[in-house]
Amino acid sequence: MKKINLDWDKVNGLIPAIVQDHETLEILMLGYMNKEALKLSQSSGFATFFSRTRKKLWTKGETSGNKLAIKKILHDCDKDTLLILAKNNGPTCHLDNNSCFIDPPSSRNFIDDLEQIIDKSFKEANVASYTYQLYKDGVKEIAKKITEEAGEVSISAVTNDGRVINESADLMYHLLVMLRKLNLNYSDVVQELKNRSR
Repeated sequence: MKKINLDWDKVNGLIPAIVQDHETLEILMLGYMNKEALKLSQSSGFATFFSRTRKKLWTKGETSGNKLAIKKILHDCDKDTLLILAKNNGPTCHLDNNSCFIDPPSSRNFIDDLEQIIDKSFKEANVASYTYQLYKDGVKEIAKKITEEAGEVSISAVTNDGRVINESADLMYHLLVMLRKLNLNYSDVVQELKNRSR
């Protein structure tokens, strides 16, 4: 964050800091920072707050390990509130929830949920699961399926047989399985597309 003159007097030396997931935009928590906490947050790269009850600094995750890695710090127009975009390394809430808020809005989408379902199938190792069988067969076999599904999408588009959506869904599913097998995410692909559009 660029050096700015925050209105510390207006907030009696404690500025509210809203923490938001930098990818999903889910609101994770609200904390308070004094000048020292903000300075430490900026230098360490991890969100540090001032505890109003314990009257001391604390870095989020110092006991749980679920730290908030800061990606960006913004301020509002009145310079009396901060917005911290961060990546959480685990549940933010002490109740083991991702957010301290109940059902916060998020830009999380179905692809994120599907990736979690795929990961779960990998871990459960159910031999009756098609997803697990793909995982077990390895990248080479998954790649063959992607080639096959891409061909079916192309044929469907050329022949206009009304199956483009169905075939595209098959292609997307197999692509997601391969990405997760390689420990990659769909968001990595989206980021690459964003980089190319600049």
